[in-house]
Amino acid sequence: IFSTQDHAAAAMAAAGIPTFAWKGESEKEFWWCIDQTIFGPDGWKINMIVDDGGDLTKVMHEKYPELMPEVRGISEETTTGVHRLNEMAKEGRLLAPAFNVNDSVTKSKFDNLYGCRESLIDGIKRATDVMVAGKIAVVVGYGDVGKGCAQALRGMGATVLIIEIDPICALQAAMEGFRVVTMEDAAPIGEIFVTATGNLRVITRAHMDAMKDQAIVCNIGHFDSEIDIAGIRQLPWENIKPQVDHVIFPDGKRIIVLAEGRLVNLGCATGHPSFVMSNSFTNQVLAQIELWNNSMQYENKVYFLPKKLDEKVAMLHLQKIGAKLSKLTPEQARYIGVDVNGPFKPEYYRY
Repeated sequence: IFSTQDHAAAAMAAAGIPTFAWKGESEKEFWWCIDQTIFGPDGWKINMIVDDGGDLTKVMHEKYPELMPEVRGISEETTTGVHRLNEMAKEGRLLAPAFNVNDSVTKSKFDNLYGCRESLIDGIKRATDVMVAGKIAVVVGYGDVGKGCAQALRGMGATVLIIEIDPICALQAAMEGFRVVTMEDAAPIGEIFVTATGNLRVITRAHMDAMKDQAIVCNIGHFDSEIDIAGIRQLPWENIKPQVDHVIFPDGKRIIVLAEGRLVNLGCATGHPSFVMSNSFTNQVLAQIELWNNSMQYENKVYFLPKKLDEKVAMLHLQKIGAKLSKLTPEQARYIGVDVNGPFKPEYYRY
């Protein structure tokens, strides 16, 4: 809806790449754009799916299932999209093999963590020019995205509160020095709220009723379901500038909603820096090559890219930043039971 950079879309179109996207699409236009990517000139039809959030995959399965036999595979970029794929596979509804690119280490531990660590602040600053230092910031969700957001806000001088339902993530947050509280505790005292859960209605109308005047509310999870935008739609909205709105409550209080609850780093800024996205897109390309060449070797299930390819993605990016990697001797490799050239960790290793 707000995530397209029009100049980037125009450059792609000028290069002859069919492009169906613009900033500020309506919901109807958004789904129309997805439909346009499925059919092409001279009878061309879709034969591979590269997805980000699972919307194209959803349309193909629900609206055009007759085209799925020609699709060799799906590669999915996001936590939300992977959740959808796993549900479909579990229920026997997945009609092509799929690669979970999101959980490649060089995606989730880089794009989700380090990308959000930079692009969250970029979005908030461009939208509001607010001073973050001294504010109480509330991060809802402490997965990889939430971790990056919490680090960024603390780095800018905010006091950061974490909302979590997972005891492991909550304990990680506490060990990093963040206070773990409930949304009911945080709503009356927070000044910047960031959702990062991939869930729905983690900030409700009741929470927003309890917030301070001029509290900033935004989402960096995935869809606009994390903040209960529907619950405040009937209130007066005063547009300050594109993707920045005052929502006026019955008592006269105003809260600042960014990007109408959609992704703040894309709606109010330009998303992650290209270098960290290169990690993600390299994984996508490797997944697409594998599916195109060897789709018959895979069942209609969700797969991970091999660790060897994950390490290859990291290796390529190390060269770009001038990092020098040490090398195991044959004796050292034998001692820990790995090949000199990797993979260097077992599949169960958690980075």
